[in-house]
Amino acid sequence: MARKDIFSSVMNPAPAKPERNDALSYVVSGASRSIKSSFEELAKGSVVELAPELIDGSFVSDRIDDDDEAFQELLVAVKERGQDSPILVRPHPAVPGRYQVVFGHRRVKVARQLGRQVRAVVKPMADQDHVIAQGQENAARSNLSFIERTLFAKRLADLGYDQSVIKSALALDATTFSKMQSVAAYVPEAIILAIGSAKATGRDRWWQLSKLLQVPGNAERAAEFTRSDDFAAETGDARFTLLSDFLVKSKRPAKAAAPAAKAWAAQDKSVKGEIKDSGKAFTLALKAKNASRFGAYIADNLDELYRAFQGSQATKTGD
Repeated sequence: MARKDIFSSVMNPAPAKPERNDALSYVVSGASRSIKSSFEELAKGSVVELAPELIDGSFVSDRIDDDDEAFQELLVAVKERGQDSPILVRPHPAVPGRYQVVFGHRRVKVARQLGRQVRAVVKPMADQDHVIAQGQENAARSNLSFIERTLFAKRLADLGYDQSVIKSALALDATTFSKMQSVAAYVPEAIILAIGSAKATGRDRWWQLSKLLQVPGNAERAAEFTRSDDFAAETGDARFTLLSDFLVKSKRPAKAAAPAAKAWAAQDKSVKGEIKDSGKAFTLALKAKNASRFGAYIADNLDELYRAFQGSQATKTGD
């Protein structure tokens, strides 16, 4: 698979909406200067070959699941014409002799599967430079879904990175970052992972889901629903839609159960009745041989029957 020139894209990412943020200015002018230098080295062809078995993944994951179709296309392309562009790794900070992927983990997986060496640039990098480079390279390729970017941002926050670093790594505007925070706060990671990358589901739909999950009891209902057979039968975006629709329906008040009917019959069985009382309506349906005449009798004597009813009520209340 031919890849575009990601290095120029990462060195000059599409600018986010300008904000007054001294911390962010420091990240861009300080840490990112080192990252830009890394991409310049890549562009100049400072490349070595490494055994994929010596390369570990990034210390913070930015993907929920791999795109099997895209991976197969990459596998075929590398098999036919070799690895078009190098990956970026750093010496493993904790294990001498090993390396850690900054970006290019799928190319490592392809090389491992093909039994080939990986073309890579090795660049010593601090953790903060690592995550910014990783995030910016993914932003340049634009193939991470909203929820993958959100989960990456949450994992960075959990590791203690401040908002300026996270926003710089993912090139986020204030509105998108705010909605990411809401999604990360109210959509449990277990539910996100159960849904998957949901490539076609954007930020506003995820934000609406986070609102639904703030309704008391909905998080538990959602977790149970993700274990259902209907949910398991779908993938990604279809799973998201199923869960969202399920929670929307759960907000609607349940219809009151229809009152149970009571049966009545005269001793001689000449008249039978079905009685329904909902609290607001009372119905008496008569059938059998004398139903019509008995019904007419009741209708003709309603005034007298009602006076008798009122008298019985007065006796009960002591009036």
